[in-house]
Amino acid sequence: MDKINFISQSTSLTLVIVISLIFTLVGLVYSKKYQGIDNYLTANRNIGFFSLSTSLVASALGAWILFGPASAATWGGIGSVIGYALGTAFPMIFLIFLGKKIRKDFPKGSTLVEFLRKKFSKSLFKLILLMTIFYMFVFLCAEVTAVAMLINYISGTELWITSLITLVATLTYTLYGGLRASIFTDTIQLVVILVLLVISISYLSSYTGNQFSFSFINKKNPHLLSISYIPNYTAGLTFFIAVAATNLFHQGNWQRVYAAKNDDVLKKSLILAFIIIIPIVSFMGFSGLVAISVDSSVRPDLGFFFLLLKDQTEFLSIIIVILGLSLTISTVDTLINAISSLIVVDGKAVFKFNKNTDYLKLSKYFIIGLSIIAFIVASKGFSILYLFLLADLFCCAFVLTVFYSFYNKRMNEKNAYISIIIGLIGGFLLFPAPDFSKSLLVGGIIPSDLFPVFVSQSLLFLSFLVATFIPILTWKLR
Repeated sequence: MDKINFISQSTSLTLVIVISLIFTLVGLVYSKKYQGIDNYLTANRNIGFFSLSTSLVASALGAWILFGPASAATWGGIGSVIGYALGTAFPMIFLIFLGKKIRKDFPKGSTLVEFLRKKFSKSLFKLILLMTIFYMFVFLCAEVTAVAMLINYISGTELWITSLITLVATLTYTLYGGLRASIFTDTIQLVVILVLLVISISYLSSYTGNQFSFSFINKKNPHLLSISYIPNYTAGLTFFIAVAATNLFHQGNWQRVYAAKNDDVLKKSLILAFIIIIPIVSFMGFSGLVAISVDSSVRPDLGFFFLLLKDQTEFLSIIIVILGLSLTISTVDTLINAISSLIVVDGKAVFKFNKNTDYLKLSKYFIIGLSIIAFIVASKGFSILYLFLLADLFCCAFVLTVFYSFYNKRMNEKNAYISIIIGLIGGFLLFPAPDFSKSLLVGGIIPSDLFPVFVSQSLLFLSFLVATFIPILTWKLR
């Protein structure tokens, strides 16, 4: 990534340290009076409407919104913007119904996997647990990498510095205060995020003139808005399926389902989160449509920054740094506590250590180990998009079978195993290679020219579609 140095490294480093330190101190001071395993895992199941709503939104969003939606929009058009926004927000609506059911059927629960462990035997629940942790670990790497690369782009600060400060700060208060600390800091972080987004939107609306409009996009790149542009549909469905499926396995969401004071609070909070998330992600995607229309050579993932920082103003650069840090820390603390809670609650059934084992302490060591790996990944600036897509594919193969089993009492482990494996095999056969030019089946086992052009050009879409829906064919097996 090119180092333009919109602000000095010293200014950037000062901001990173100060913002991280503020959130750390706030989290530590607040959670000091809320200790104990119940607060660590479920915030004592006593979170009200405002705190739950802000935490759901802050946890769902992350530094990825500054890159992902804009990047997708440059080739996937308006369809990808809609798909991304709905995919991010849809789990909130789904959790209204499923959350109420799981709270009723398993009122003392803390994790989704814990619930599934009661239905399926140990081998399948271990597979689901592994997939869930893998997905959230990839998400952790993505968030730390994103903020490190953002600060590097703004000021040239080395990746490892931002990565280290962000991880150490977030680990410090989250491993101490657990879910209570995460939810409380989420509220503050979301207020900061919304204020800075409003400033950014106001600036773009005021200083880009008629360029920040659908008419300008339609004039420069009409295909991105056209109903006849196929990627508008394939990209939209791809992002909707992938993002929605992965978020349904996000343990951070399930912790907040259990943390709600009552079902009414949960329902209202999820609805409000849905309403807030859609315009935010949609706006970020729209900025990508505008950026590619202003300059066709713009780097897709930098579309938002291209528009906002083209005059290289220090004020806006500082806003972006604070915004990126707030988005990242609000998501990372959720991921840290979510993975930790899985080890605390479900680790006993996996490891079966002696009765005196402190699984809370074990979970903290485990998280620190994962964070060291995330730090290495982020410090090297590795692109983890492909790994993220692979994690999405895993979630897609699991999602319908796992959640259908909540309502179908006849769904047994054998049926579930077969359907998940078939979904994975079908998805992997079509999942594109790193260069997206071919897959194991298309261009591998069978030459690409034997398939319709649509197939070879839509491998990612088809792989997610097959992985998600082909398991349905096995549900009637006994």
